[in-house]
Amino acid sequence: MVSQKGRPRRLGFLLLDGYGLMSVAAAMEPFRAANLFAPAGPLYEMQTLHRPGDEGRSSLGAAFPSVPYAQAAGALDMLFVVAGGDPMALRDPALFAWLGRQARAGVALGGISGGAVVLASAGLLEGYRFTAHWHHEAEIRAAWPALLLERRLFLIDRDRYTCAGGSSPLDMMHAVIARDHGTRFAQRIADWFIQTEIRPPDAPQQGSLAARYGDLPAAVEAAVILMESHIADPLDLGQLADLSGLSARQLQRQTRAATGLSVMALYRGIRLATARELLSRPGLTVGEVAQMTGFATQAHFAEAFGKEYGQAPSASRR
Repeated sequence: MVSQKGRPRRLGFLLLDGYGLMSVAAAMEPFRAANLFAPAGPLYEMQTLHRPGDEGRSSLGAAFPSVPYAQAAGALDMLFVVAGGDPMALRDPALFAWLGRQARAGVALGGISGGAVVLASAGLLEGYRFTAHWHHEAEIRAAWPALLLERRLFLIDRDRYTCAGGSSPLDMMHAVIARDHGTRFAQRIADWFIQTEIRPPDAPQQGSLAARYGDLPAAVEAAVILMESHIADPLDLGQLADLSGLSARQLQRQTRAATGLSVMALYRGIRLATARELLSRPGLTVGEVAQMTGFATQAHFAEAFGKEYGQAPSASRR
């Protein structure tokens, strides 16, 4: 999602009382640093919001200057809901309706820590893969067994951005900034915060990239992280190369040397592995899985899946 006519992207952070201060700092500081390093003016505009009647106070008692969410200045490009404490107890029809209007207006929605619970309560995560802090996992599964909750560090699915809170927003915002302005620029910000390791989206469930793929050149590793954070909305070869800081030919050569696969074959395998995992879940049709893993048609998905696994998606489900 690129800002229109070169203007900074407008980001809103809705801070629900009791939110974790670390989560907010980890989410906002990368964008502040991006503005600091941008050669041609700010890249992001940030504003903090709160619920009417709340004070917008963190779990430590500190508060950011903020305004009621209905008074948000201008149309937002992205809105992150940040919640801690007991977000399952929140019952606020007015807030849920406002979040729904933001979604219908094309605003990308994010949930940080318990923020995903609030989005789920508002009915805004149906058909989306998402994650939340592990503390809320059992309650989410009990309340919404059909939702596609995954225990991951962060998860970007089309226009939904969710992460586990704590320090994980650093990793998710690295992925956002890398997507917007390239991995070299994002790495400069990570270095500023002495973030010596960029964790991939599925860090809590799987080993490191090195454990799964072996030692990778830096640009190939950056491309794989981009692939794993863009499953439903795949990037093309040119975008992967540009954001990784190489030409398409260089990225192709380095990827093949490191993995034995072309860039797009590696990417397709990552998406199909996600599809196979989703097919094991009840309630999802093959067409829905195809859409959630970035295939334009169910027929295209079935053909690719058959070539990869030697069976139809429906047979894999059985």
